Amino acid sequence: MAASELYTKHARVWIPDTEEVWKSAELTKDYKQGDASLQLLLEDGANLGYKLDPKMTNLPYLRNPDILVGENDLTALSYLHEPAVLHNLKVRFIDSKLIYTYCGIVLVAINPYETLPIYGTDIINAYSGQNMGDMDPHIFAVAEEAYKQMARDERNQSIIVSGESGAGKTVSAKYAMRYFATVSGSASEANVEEKVLASNPIMEAIGNAKTTRNDNSSRFGKYIEIGFDSRYRIIGANMRTYLLEKSRVVFQADEERNYHIFYQLCASSHLPEFKTLRLSSANDFLYTRQGRSPVIDGVDDTKELCTTRNAFTLLGINESYQMGLFQVLAAILHLGNVEIKDKDADSSLIAPNNRHLTAFCELVGVTYQDMAQWLCHRKLKTATETYIKPLPRLQATNARDALSKHIYAKLFNWIVEHVNKALITNIKQHSFIGVLDIYGFETFEINSFEQFCINYANEKLQQQFNMHVFKLEQEEYMKEQIPWTLIDFYDNQPCINLIEAKMGILDLLDEECKMPKGSDDSWAQKLYNTHLKTCSLFQKPRMSNRAFIIQHFADKVEYQCEGFLEKNKDTVNEEQINVLKASKFDLLVELFQDELKATSPTGQVPGTGGRTRLSIKPDKSREASSKEHKKTVGCQFRNSLQMLMETLNATTPHYVRCIKPNDFKLAFSFDPKRAVQQLRACGVLETIRISAAGFPSRWTYQEFFSRYRVLMKQKDVLPDKKLTCKNVLEKLVQDQDKYQFGKTKIFFRAGQVAYLEKLRADKLRAACIRIQKTIRCWLARKKYLRMRRAAITIQRFTRGYQARCLAKFLRRTQAATIIQKYQRMYVERKRYRQKQAAALAMQTILRAYLARQKYTALLREHKAVIVQKHVRGWLARCWYKRCLYSIVYLQCCIRRMRARRELKKLKIEARSVEHFKKLNKGMENKIMQLQRKIDEQNKENRSVNERLAGLESSYTAESERMRGELNRLRGVEEEAKNKANQVTSLLEELEKVKKELKATQQEKKTIEDWAQTYRNEMEKMVSELKDQNGLLKKEKDDLNRLIQEQSQQMTEKMARAIAEETQQLVTDLNEERSRYQNLLTEHLRLEEKYDDLKEDIALSLNVSKPGHRRTDSTHSSNESEYTYNSEYTELEEGSRASEDVTRGIDTSLTLKLQKRLTELEQEKQSLRNELENKEEQYQRARARDDAEFKKARGAELEYESLKRQELESENKKLKHNLAELRQSLLGNAATGAGAPGSPAYNVLLDQLNASCEELEVRKEEVLILRSQLVSQKEAMTHKDEKETMTEPSVFVEDVSKLKDADEIKQAYVGLKDTNRSPRFMHKHLEVSDLLSRLRSAAPDFHKLNEDGELWLVNQGLKETIRLLEHQLQTQRRTYDSEVESLRGELQNVKEENNRQQQLLAQNLQLPPEARIEASLQHEITRLTNENLDLMEQLEKQDRTIRKLKKQLKVYSKRIGEMGAVQAEGQTSPGQMVDEPIHPVNIPRREKDFQGMLEYKKEDELKLVKNLILELKPRGVAVNLIPGLPAYILFMCLRHADYVNDDQKVRTLLTSTINSIKKILKKRGDDFETVSFWLSNTCRFLHCLKQYSGDEAFMKHNTQRQNEHCLSNFDLAEYRQVISDLAIQIYQQLIKCMENILQPMIVSGMLEHETIQGVSGVKPTGLRKRTSSIADEGTYTLDSILRQLSAFHSTMCQHGTDPELIKQVVKQQFYIIGAVTLNNLLLRKDMCSWSKGMQIRYNVSQLEEWLRDKGLMMCGAKETLEPLIQAAQLLQVKKKTDEDAEAICSMCHALTTAQIVKVLNLYTPVNEFEERVSVAFIRTIQTRLRDRCESPQLLMDTKMIYPVTFPFNPSSLALETIQIPSSLNLMFLTRV
Repeated sequence: MAASELYTKHARVWIPDTEEVWKSAELTKDYKQGDASLQLLLEDGANLGYKLDPKMTNLPYLRNPDILVGENDLTALSYLHEPAVLHNLKVRFIDSKLIYTYCGIVLVAINPYETLPIYGTDIINAYSGQNMGDMDPHIFAVAEEAYKQMARDERNQSIIVSGESGAGKTVSAKYAMRYFATVSGSASEANVEEKVLASNPIMEAIGNAKTTRNDNSSRFGKYIEIGFDSRYRIIGANMRTYLLEKSRVVFQADEERNYHIFYQLCASSHLPEFKTLRLSSANDFLYTRQGRSPVIDGVDDTKELCTTRNAFTLLGINESYQMGLFQVLAAILHLGNVEIKDKDADSSLIAPNNRHLTAFCELVGVTYQDMAQWLCHRKLKTATETYIKPLPRLQATNARDALSKHIYAKLFNWIVEHVNKALITNIKQHSFIGVLDIYGFETFEINSFEQFCINYANEKLQQQFNMHVFKLEQEEYMKEQIPWTLIDFYDNQPCINLIEAKMGILDLLDEECKMPKGSDDSWAQKLYNTHLKTCSLFQKPRMSNRAFIIQHFADKVEYQCEGFLEKNKDTVNEEQINVLKASKFDLLVELFQDELKATSPTGQVPGTGGRTRLSIKPDKSREASSKEHKKTVGCQFRNSLQMLMETLNATTPHYVRCIKPNDFKLAFSFDPKRAVQQLRACGVLETIRISAAGFPSRWTYQEFFSRYRVLMKQKDVLPDKKLTCKNVLEKLVQDQDKYQFGKTKIFFRAGQVAYLEKLRADKLRAACIRIQKTIRCWLARKKYLRMRRAAITIQRFTRGYQARCLAKFLRRTQAATIIQKYQRMYVERKRYRQKQAAALAMQTILRAYLARQKYTALLREHKAVIVQKHVRGWLARCWYKRCLYSIVYLQCCIRRMRARRELKKLKIEARSVEHFKKLNKGMENKIMQLQRKIDEQNKENRSVNERLAGLESSYTAESERMRGELNRLRGVEEEAKNKANQVTSLLEELEKVKKELKATQQEKKTIEDWAQTYRNEMEKMVSELKDQNGLLKKEKDDLNRLIQEQSQQMTEKMARAIAEETQQLVTDLNEERSRYQNLLTEHLRLEEKYDDLKEDIALSLNVSKPGHRRTDSTHSSNESEYTYNSEYTELEEGSRASEDVTRGIDTSLTLKLQKRLTELEQEKQSLRNELENKEEQYQRARARDDAEFKKARGAELEYESLKRQELESENKKLKHNLAELRQSLLGNAATGAGAPGSPAYNVLLDQLNASCEELEVRKEEVLILRSQLVSQKEAMTHKDEKETMTEPSVFVEDVSKLKDADEIKQAYVGLKDTNRSPRFMHKHLEVSDLLSRLRSAAPDFHKLNEDGELWLVNQGLKETIRLLEHQLQTQRRTYDSEVESLRGELQNVKEENNRQQQLLAQNLQLPPEARIEASLQHEITRLTNENLDLMEQLEKQDRTIRKLKKQLKVYSKRIGEMGAVQAEGQTSPGQMVDEPIHPVNIPRREKDFQGMLEYKKEDELKLVKNLILELKPRGVAVNLIPGLPAYILFMCLRHADYVNDDQKVRTLLTSTINSIKKILKKRGDDFETVSFWLSNTCRFLHCLKQYSGDEAFMKHNTQRQNEHCLSNFDLAEYRQVISDLAIQIYQQLIKCMENILQPMIVSGMLEHETIQGVSGVKPTGLRKRTSSIADEGTYTLDSILRQLSAFHSTMCQHGTDPELIKQVVKQQFYIIGAVTLNNLLLRKDMCSWSKGMQIRYNVSQLEEWLRDKGLMMCGAKETLEPLIQAAQLLQVKKKTDEDAEAICSMCHALTTAQIVKVLNLYTPVNEFEERVSVAFIRTIQTRLRDRCESPQLLMDTKMIYPVTFPFNPSSLALETIQIPSSLNLMFLTRV
């Protein structure tokens, strides 16, 4: 294929980069042949011109399509090259958090530096039994492949784990061993797998240390052979170690530590047992403080030491040996602290009494002087003499350190040896799996002898790896019959020859070590001279003469020669060793006892750090061993490595390459440079190169056809798919060298799959474009037509609407015109009338107004005139008065003036005569005038006198009158004076009253003001209160509503709480059931192992297995909780009898098994004891009630005795009267005294009347008592029915014991009279009680009376007394309870009163607003409490009502049954009168079949054999009634109970249980057999319950079935045993069903394409997976449905209980869902959108099956919910935050780990799907981090729901069952 076809525009390539190693780029221009450069666009948007070398084809690597990124197998990549490998690993590690990836046959494991939940038992179970390519890459998959190949090919296997320090080699090897231990188990009960795993903490403690690269770095290599027997169970293990880093004991670099064990001891130095070691902090010792990092974060050395000690104990190293080891280790620490000082230039010394040396000598048991001597001196031997040479301080220090290393190496070897002894076994090893945990290729700045040996080992392993890969490729080609072409691959044999060949590096090193004056420099010169010019792989550094460079397969490494010789020699001062050998410490002597003889077959000296014994090599002789002891470390390592390679070549290897992603131990951080370096070093890229050189891509014809069907035309598809693929490939790929056709596969060159994928994507893209074009055209046309039809419709409706609107407008216009006409007329008329009325009104008003105005004016004028008149008169008068006053004043003034003038004149005239004359003249006139006046006065006087006389007379009369009036007035005056006095006082009082009135008025005014203010305030307050009242009403309504809501919420909350509590109780019950059933399973498993062990012991001793013995069954059936404890007794006796014989085989296992059995029995017994305690509590409560009843009964008996005495006294009185009567009759017999009227006759008559009255009274009492006793009869019926079965025999015995006919007659008479009473009509127990009374007091009964009425009266009185006493006790209890309740209520009232007072006191201290709020809050609280109390009372009443309803139903049913019985059994009193006197007639049933089967004791084995052991379930299920064996066994059991044979009952039940177990053990894999016996066991259990006599089980029975109840034995404990047996059978059924379904589930639910064409097959790598295309023999979903239907029909045919069938179906669906989901979580290729659609379709088919079978409500659908949600998760959008929220709310049945795992594994099948971004996954994790759930990833497929067996009574009558002759049970007799 031309490059121009691949290097086109938009093609993506890889270009080298200094930082990221490889960088992705995209072509922006097509490449043409001869172009000098490529135009590239980098991911950061930068443009780059990539130059090409025209002489070399150096086109950049093409990038794989995105669909292939993240593949599980690197060989599935179309382009196989370094950048593709690196990118695929990075994507899987960083984005998907997947640390494992396949690279052909290699598993690449990247250390995540984080604990991942992918190594649990659930993961182990998921990978167990799976093909390696069917699951995602995992160390467990490699381990499973090795385990399967060992079993299938009968060939030993090896798992080679390699990598750098810190890459995770040790952890990977540990997980592989854990897988083998978990999957295979052990062949014995010695827990070998636990011991194998226990060796890990020991070896880590003594062989691991912290380095700069790893906190738990293995500083030695180890190869563990895990041995298996012929059944492929672990029987033991053997460990070989290589090249322990002894130098770490005495020296550690910065940030490193010594071996962990030293720090563990120092951290535990405070423990009492370690006080003698004299240890302290690790910083106090030289050997532990040099690295300056004594603590590892997150590691507790004290706890680690406890783990190490526990591992030692488990491996059989006791406490004394452990303390000895710790002493040696502590001695090494003390030895390192011994300070050696310079004595002079050539000698040294140790100070006397050095405390560390003293501690060392005391711990190892040597003398201080000897050790101090030989630490500073050395013995030299010559041929003739021996010299003691002092050592300089430096050499002495080196000798001390060498001794420390030597002791530690010896101790290491001793521990390894004893671990191997603990892991060894006597069982013959059939095969083994070796796990090699060896160091990877190492290169440091300074590389020494250790790195040289490590890289040498890796060269050998790489060669073996290359050869194996080459071999597999060749086998694959030959298998497919493809022409084999030689593939060129790197062969590192020259490098190996450089190291190990003759005159190689190791040879020259050994030769130099033998030289007396050999040195590192001389050895380096020999290397230069020998290899520098002859070998291209050997180079000399330019700047050094003491180093050399070797070109290894991975990289060039420069080694420093310094120290090579010393490390290769590994010399120790012999005298120091002799001192240690002379130690008094036994363990130290044991460490050095093999100093002169090599115990290792390979002659390995302590310097190798471990044993190298191989099972394929014989042991060498001691002579050879002594010679081998002189070998150097390099020689020994070469021999050990050679033997290791021989072992690996003899096995099938499996490779695990561990990669260290970064040097800083950061979690999920990927450094491309470091990763590429390690990939090159570990051979992964070489594997890729070898694969790419041939045909790396391989497809089956079916897969190719399914994937590339889109590239074929219809005419190209032929019936022969192989021919179809050939024709299509020839058309698609012109170069036939690019592919080859094999027998079953098509092989492609590198890049061809990418080319085909490109063609497929182009074809799909073109098809998509065409589909989109067509769809868009169809959608557009459909939209256009829809719019056109819509427009036409809119137009039609619009035009119609417009026409209707126009018509409506015209009608409205016409109507409006008419309306307007009438409206205008009406308006005008109304307006006219309004105007007219207004005018009239205005006129009226105006006229009235004018009239009123006129009247007002007139009235005003009139009034004004009057006013004017008066005013004018007043004014005139005033004016007149003023004028008159003025005139008079003026006259006076004038007259005064004139008088003054006249006086002045008179004075003047008086002085003159004239004046006198004038005066006299005037006087004369005056006298005349006066005379006239006098005359006139006289006349007037006369008239006045007359008048006066008249007046006198009138005056006299008037005076008289006046006198009288005066007298009266005087009286009045007196009165007035008195009144005046009173008036004065009254005035004073008035003044006071006025003052008071004034004050009162002021107060009134003040009060009125205050009242007004108060009224205003009150009005304001009232308004405010009204507002507040409104608010309070509103708040009250709100609060009422809130209270109602809270009440409703609380009701709902309580309901939810009750539901949750109920659910929790149900969960706890299910967990308890599950634990109990798991204990039963464990017990059964141990029992089976015990039986197998017993059989093995018997077979090994050639002794026949003893038969089953039974103990004497004289004890009760509750002697044990299992009926087969006798077998345990027998086995224990047998084990004790053969103890001496079997001790050599494995006595400890038997004892351990017995101990385990005892523990399990004790656990179960504790559970039983707990149940018994509950029952005892119930019994104690019941006994307490019985005691109270007995106490009341005692009082009744006392009262009865008093009443009996009273009756006896009355009887004596009657007897006395009768005697008197007889004497009187006898005394007067001769005289006729008995005649009427005689005294005797009168006495007799009186006594007779009294007796008659007494008799009538007694009869009335009897009638009353009878009516009362009838009501009590119902309550005692169920007691009486239990005792009726034993009454006939007692009745007969009582009758037989009567001595003579008189007694019988009396008894019969009493019985006859008693039977007349309704109380004794149907109560045989009272008859027997009567007989006992007759029998005990027979001589006295004839003295009572002949009819026995007094006795009846006595009995009636007794019953009355009992009834009254019972009522009294009931009333007393009721009274007590009421008193208690009243006291409680009183106390509550007191508390409420106190609380109210406190609340009131608190409220009074609050302001009004707070007071109101507090009172409201209190009211709310009170109402809430009352509401809760009412709710509780309501619930109690509901429960009481339900209980009473149930009791009412029971009582009504009983009354109905009793009524029927009474109707059948009642007889009239006349029927009993004429009966002859004969013994008591016992009523007997008809002679018919009683539902029992009788058999002889010797026929029991035959019964069990024919009915259980040899019964064919299919014939019984088809031809006979379901559960027939159970019915037959129960009928036999009923007869044994009927005859009261406890031995027969016990043996029958024991035989039945053991036989069922035997047949299940024999045919436990047959579903039909297990289902058949599960059904029959449940039916047998139901029969035991139904006919047990318990009221709870009898209420469903008919009367006839109740008569068949067991009468003599209570088999409740046997019911428990049979229930346990049913649980075991159920679990066996589930396991059998699981074994059948397990192979179908993954294929049918995941791999098979139920909807054809939805899923696409992606390219697969070397690890081929099962194709999703259904081939012949592949299971499909129909296979699962058919199998489920077969299960269901089988169980229905066997008559399995419907509830049990539901539980089985629920368990089936759980297994289907769990297995499917687990495989989905572990298979990246299954997590796609199309697969989600397939899963949902398959689940819908399962739900349809449930609907068809009517099992939708059995809970099976809910078990599929996690699988349904996982399928939905694959199909939903996974981009935005809304999608994340939807996923979180949808996937509630999935855990966070499962959701994240599915999202990480989601893989697009086509290029049109998108991957899930890392940011989205982190968003999901953030949203789900608050979930409280288990971190477990996988579902527990071994989980079995706890089974229950609901009681299911049978309506089948036992007497109707017929036994078919085909069962060969003729020896059974129907009874």
